[in-house]
Amino acid sequence: MNLLVNGNDLQVPSDVNTIADVITHFFEQDPIVIVEHNGEILEKNHHTERIVADGDKIELVQFVGGG
Repeated sequence: MNLLVNGNDLQVPSDVNTIADVITHFFEQDPIVIVEHNGEILEKNHHTERIVADGDKIELVQFVGGG
């Protein structure tokens, strides 16, 4: 399946079905991340419910601390 993730056209495996799967695919640990799916910002409790489809646009924003 092809997804547009943070402006990059990427191929993901067929076992990536939900937003939670997308996050797991791109991050080793469970990060604090804000997700926009096809223009809609999702609450974290919807990540496991929201199904992704070929061509969907996803923005993942992770907060990083430091100084």
